[in-house]
Amino acid sequence: IQQVFKQLFYMINAVTLNNLLLRKDVCSWSTGMQLRFNISQLEEWLRGKNLQQSGAAQTLEPLIQAAQLLQLKKKTSEDAEAICSLCTSLTTQQIVKILNLYTPVNEFEERVTVAFIRNIQKHLQERNDPPQLLLDFKHMFPVLFPFNPSAITMDSIHLPASLNLDFLNKV
Repeated sequence: IQQVFKQLFYMINAVTLNNLLLRKDVCSWSTGMQLRFNISQLEEWLRGKNLQQSGAAQTLEPLIQAAQLLQLKKKTSEDAEAICSLCTSLTTQQIVKILNLYTPVNEFEERVTVAFIRNIQKHLQERNDPPQLLLDFKHMFPVLFPFNPSAITMDSIHLPASLNLDFLNKV
């Protein structure tokens, strides 16, 4: 059950983050607030079902950071340093894309300046991020089956002749 929810939450993360990276109309402060609220509801549900050890919440980390990125101030050099230290699960390309797509929804917000984005790129240039922008939402985690050893020893097993397994020999 834990593995199923980890996979499901990864798919939620990948599809949502990919939509955020591809749609300018959803890159805003209010979307960041809504995402963060929805993610907290998912995390609370996991705690309520005692699934916090499944790793499902950790798969949402890039989406959490993207939501926080949408909510942070984006003006000063200190803001750039805060963004760089906070967004460790996002690649440089993803951070820059979100900042480029950021769209103010009211007169109190401003677009992210090109100088600020260049400052972010300068801070993140030593990162060795993979060049991909979008997450692979078809990624599958390996399924792990727990090993439960049997108390029955192999030499105590009797194979019936009706199984036609004469080629097996006891050693």
